[in-house]
Amino acid sequence: MSKVDNDKFIKRKIIEIDEDLCTGCGNCVISCAEGALEIIDGKAKVVNDVFCDGLGACIGDCPEDALKIIERDAPDFDEKAVEEHLEKLKLNEESEQKSCQEPGNVPCGCPGSRTMSFETCDDGKEQTIKGKINSQLKNWPIQLHLASPTAPYFQGADILLSADCVAFSLGGFHPKYLKGKVLSIACPKLDQGQESYIKKITSLVDDSKINTLTVMTMEVPCCSGLIRLVKEGIAQAKRKVPIKSIIVSLQGEILGEEWL
Repeated sequence: MSKVDNDKFIKRKIIEIDEDLCTGCGNCVISCAEGALEIIDGKAKVVNDVFCDGLGACIGDCPEDALKIIERDAPDFDEKAVEEHLEKLKLNEESEQKSCQEPGNVPCGCPGSRTMSFETCDDGKEQTIKGKINSQLKNWPIQLHLASPTAPYFQGADILLSADCVAFSLGGFHPKYLKGKVLSIACPKLDQGQESYIKKITSLVDDSKINTLTVMTMEVPCCSGLIRLVKEGIAQAKRKVPIKSIIVSLQGEILGEEWL
């Protein structure tokens, strides 16, 4: 973190971050006009108290309610320091973007939104696909906001709740993971009204009496929000069902599978 240059402390409003709740999604960083927040070691942090004006513009963009305004002793907000800080951030960003575009360099920024190009998987063997590949989708609608948790196809079913990006990253999504399951999709970063997801998951368990629930997410930090929603929905349910979590890499590799 940056060193605080202002040694005059006053009691004022300032942002506090609950690191246990923070998933490192970066929404607050984007909404902070003063550049007071950064993602460090997977968590949002105030990099320098003098950059935080204490108005809380970042709070509403946190999906985990990890940010709040408190009053404590802190150096006063320094508008001049903010201007210098923002100019430095701008120069660093331009430098990083230029570096990232050079061949062989590691992509920069948050893994959930940074620009990347991938090489297609090539193990030296030609992949031959014979005949038509049948879709394994057997229900509609699939977006969780649109789906009714009491729809007939949910009754006693094995459910696959997938983050939106999973099917585009995972080559074998249909035959290996969707087959035999009823699908719902959601995006824990971009979808609005996610509190309704918790109620729908509870209803799937108690009213539709689903058999199992498999949750597939991407490796990016913000995707972990879908697991949180599922856990909250299950915690409010009267019944208990087996829940499996599967995490997928950006290039379609399975990074982990576990029963929760």
